[in-house]
Amino acid sequence: MTAHPPGTTRRRLRIRRVSTIGLVLATALMTTGTPATAATPPHGAPALGPNVTVFDPGMPVAQIQATLDAAHAAQVDSEMGTARHAYLFKPGTYGTAEQPLQIKVGYYTEISGLGASPTDVVINGKVEVYNRCLADGGTANCLALVNFWRTLSNLSINVNAAGQDGCRSSANFWAVSQAVSLRRLNITGGNLSLMDYCTAGPQYASGGFIADSKLPSVTNGSQQQWLIRDSEVAGWSNGVWNQVFSGVVGAPDETGFPNPPYTTLDATPVSREKPYLYADARGRYQVRVPAARKGTRGVTWAGGMTPGRTLPIGDFFVAKPSDSAQVINQQLARGKNLLLTPGVYDIARSIEVKRANTVVLGLGHATLTAVRGSIPLVVADVPGVVVAGVTIDAGLHKSPVLLQVGTKHGQHRSSPANPTTLSDVYFRVGGPHVGKTGTALEVNSDHVLIDHAWVWRADHGVEGFTDTQRWNTNLGRNGAVINGDHVTATGLFVEHFQQYNTIWNGEHGTTILYQNELPYDPPTQADWMNGAVEGWAGYKVSDRVRTHNLYGAGVYVFNQNNPEIHTENGFETPSRPGIKLHHIMTVNLSAGTIDHVVNGVGEAADTTKVGVPVYLADYPPTP
Repeated sequence: MTAHPPGTTRRRLRIRRVSTIGLVLATALMTTGTPATAATPPHGAPALGPNVTVFDPGMPVAQIQATLDAAHAAQVDSEMGTARHAYLFKPGTYGTAEQPLQIKVGYYTEISGLGASPTDVVINGKVEVYNRCLADGGTANCLALVNFWRTLSNLSINVNAAGQDGCRSSANFWAVSQAVSLRRLNITGGNLSLMDYCTAGPQYASGGFIADSKLPSVTNGSQQQWLIRDSEVAGWSNGVWNQVFSGVVGAPDETGFPNPPYTTLDATPVSREKPYLYADARGRYQVRVPAARKGTRGVTWAGGMTPGRTLPIGDFFVAKPSDSAQVINQQLARGKNLLLTPGVYDIARSIEVKRANTVVLGLGHATLTAVRGSIPLVVADVPGVVVAGVTIDAGLHKSPVLLQVGTKHGQHRSSPANPTTLSDVYFRVGGPHVGKTGTALEVNSDHVLIDHAWVWRADHGVEGFTDTQRWNTNLGRNGAVINGDHVTATGLFVEHFQQYNTIWNGEHGTTILYQNELPYDPPTQADWMNGAVEGWAGYKVSDRVRTHNLYGAGVYVFNQNNPEIHTENGFETPSRPGIKLHHIMTVNLSAGTIDHVVNGVGEAADTTKVGVPVYLADYPPTP
């Protein structure tokens, strides 16, 4: 979570016990849709569990609205809860000009269309996230900085604000922070605002990812960092620290950096869109697995179905949270792919993906929780595996790793044309419960694509700890360790780990948008030392690496436990011609100091310039 920008005051936010959860700037659910677990599912439809609701365009708008209103009421404040839900829309049109469908999206909620194309499902209305109000009975301390864990994908929104007040009618609001994705959207008829300026606003937000979408004019507003990839925009306005565009038709030019703070790549070097569930013309459920591509720009669906392969739902083991890892592994060994229905899965032994081209697709933020120090998910050194829509939590006993891709000393079998891909994969160490791990994400295979990941050691939660206790209880040494060669990350968010947040050991690595907050909670400088060096960089390129590229990156400091703590560098890299960092920054969020941006270069981000970034356009500097 990202703290407040300049000129603002800190406010303690409390949820459940006395957990500090943030900084601010400017019921069981009863569904009335068609449960996917009906005794006799529709023809071709799998049993997707009690937490998946499928809507049909023939249903009354009022009925759908009531279901989704109840869902939002149950989830809007459930930041650390265990409920997980997916709401899926069959092809057709929902809502009318006179009676629009106005959807508000809460925690751990997926809203997705079941069309082969985003244009097959049309919402006349809005799909929105507003600032969350945390004090005075839900009327004060309103912000978007903790609006995590939600998904919107594969549909069209014809923006219709009928019945909303003047401010709410001005845009479709999507005020979110990390672990939230917008994919395969077609938004028409209005504007898209990535901040909520109506609810005690404008307030700041922190995060965001859009891919494969066609959008109207976008008001970025107070979003501190954002990545939009392989999309089309009619316009883009505003920006705070890092706004990155990769393969986006209509993207603003980056001339003048850091004013505005735009980083623009004409094409994305490597991409693969996230798999999606859809119903074909006969109502049979299929999973479309998009192909990996190089040098991409714009949406994949403009000329027809997204290029790739189609897998019938019968090729998947449809798992439920009561299924053990042993049962899941037996199905994987039989050649099945894996569809994880919404819920929390206790994983006492590793789920092992050994077969090339296996798809692991989670619905509704399906969550794997380590039990007894397990590694919840292990992917072998094989090409073409896709893991998407999965959250992985550390457990009470220390795991060496939470997700391991390839083995450290394996053969690293890989395919440049068919990279193993991680899409919308999120990690938590602490938060809903105590968590302990050595490393969250370890990538050993070559040619891996990380397409949107939030790797989070929690800075707040419901464990009941003080910040000092959290340092010694919620353990996470490193967030992401990249050992493989030719690994690409598009949208990598890593926060609060206790040593290097990201270590890049592999050759020919590329990151497009990197966001990091150093840990809030080191008790003393002695607890935050890398040998004789004060602190650990937020992004470390190993000393032996010869080629690496980084585009649009920020490291933030907020040492709230001890404001006297120093970190020598935000970034550390070898000084070689093949190491190139483009548009990087550090910023102080009101406590602690980062002495330099990279390798002793750049001014200190200290408390004399709270919220004012220290930018470097290029490192090494261009002649």
